[in-house]
Amino acid sequence: SSMLYGYNLAVVNSPAAYIKSFYNKTVVSRNGTGLSGETLTLMYSLTVSVFAIGGLLGSLIVGMLVSRFGRKGTVVNTTVLVFMAGSLMGFSRICGSPEMVIIGRFITGIHSGISLSVVPMYLGEIAPKNLRGFLGLVPSIFIGTGVFAAQILGLHELLGKEEYWPLFLSVVVVPTFIQLLLLPWFPESPRYLLIEKNNVHATITALKWYRAKCDIQAEIEEMQEEQRSLSSVEMLSVWSLLLDDSVRWQVLSVVVINIGMQLSGIDAIWFYTNDIFKNAGIPVPEIQYTTAGTGVIEIIAGLIGCFTIEKVGRRHLMIGGFTMMGICSAGITLALILQLLFMRYVSVCCVVGIIAGFCIGPAGVPFLITAELFKQSHRPAAYIVGGSLNWLSNFTVGFVFPFLQMSAGSYCYLVFATVCFSVAVYVYIVIPETKNKTFMEISRMFSKKESILETQGLFHVDQLKLKKMNGYGGLEHTSLEFDSSSSVP
Repeated sequence: SSMLYGYNLAVVNSPAAYIKSFYNKTVVSRNGTGLSGETLTLMYSLTVSVFAIGGLLGSLIVGMLVSRFGRKGTVVNTTVLVFMAGSLMGFSRICGSPEMVIIGRFITGIHSGISLSVVPMYLGEIAPKNLRGFLGLVPSIFIGTGVFAAQILGLHELLGKEEYWPLFLSVVVVPTFIQLLLLPWFPESPRYLLIEKNNVHATITALKWYRAKCDIQAEIEEMQEEQRSLSSVEMLSVWSLLLDDSVRWQVLSVVVINIGMQLSGIDAIWFYTNDIFKNAGIPVPEIQYTTAGTGVIEIIAGLIGCFTIEKVGRRHLMIGGFTMMGICSAGITLALILQLLFMRYVSVCCVVGIIAGFCIGPAGVPFLITAELFKQSHRPAAYIVGGSLNWLSNFTVGFVFPFLQMSAGSYCYLVFATVCFSVAVYVYIVIPETKNKTFMEISRMFSKKESILETQGLFHVDQLKLKKMNGYGGLEHTSLEFDSSSSVP
């Protein structure tokens, strides 16, 4: 599912000219006149951006789906969306219908919005605590693999020719079919089976499947402890989650890292990569191969993050990744301002640095953190909040960046640098390290932080009261000391 998201993210870049030509020819055959340049650009922009709108819709309904069908059940049942979308896009040219392409992109967006939330949730719940970080970053590797697959298949020697673009768009049905054959044989999330369905027998069966050598009884007792700690096993609504003071720092953290993930400018970098490579003197026919090379960097960086997260922790990967992106974004601005010969190559290095910094941490850790910071009853609503903000931010950057680039010019990357540094500082100050901890231990860590902040706040308020009351404050303080001492026998 993660690979499909990466593929769909990049698949419309290579055949852009062919899709526009198809749109124009279809309108000519219908109306006798072609489309203006502005209208054609608008139709293609809709084809690209409707994917994010579908993603937003998918992220909003994921809570309802995972509660009704389970984590694995949701992944399996939503594969029908990919087959629908693949059929629409694959037969669009034969039917002479641009609308089929746009609707197909919208449906793939819905599937991606669901998958980006439910896959990390499923992996986070089936993983033992010492491997939760590793498995949590696996989706980001497959997202990079999907992007790389789209870049390779989009080469002119493969499916990058004009006659193949409908097939290129509909290739997504192949990995989906493989998933549909294999995934039903895997058990459902044990935490879902026990905490939400209260099915102990199915939970034991699932844990035996997922744990080769593990104390199953101890893990079941930990789940039951979490179940007892919940006020209700019913899933919270988004509104209830936002009003719950006990998780306000967790909610704020999910908001910050998911918005920061998109406002870091990674989409803008992917948009501008070809121009930067062109300015660096790379021949235009060779740029497609250079761009495919960035896909390799994504996979390598994702693998580095995946295999180091359980050693260095979530915090260090996010802080390091966002800091690296911030430095490189500032470097691109400097390179564009100076316009020196050697700075062209600096800008290429900065692009590589931003992509590597993103894939090593910020690309995958936010989805993992969303699973780790919340108990079972809060988790679906948290994924709705994080996922919807992620897609909204994605759409906003895609829509606003061209205008930002026109108004701010080379300084627009300083905006992204500021966002990256701000998120890194927030993570450093607020988010604790969660590696190798149970969900209950993480919850207690935030409860301690909340109580410390409340104590500091109350102490600060008391000090202000004493200052305002002057002498009366001193009298009140003396009175309290007298009362407390007099109560001692």
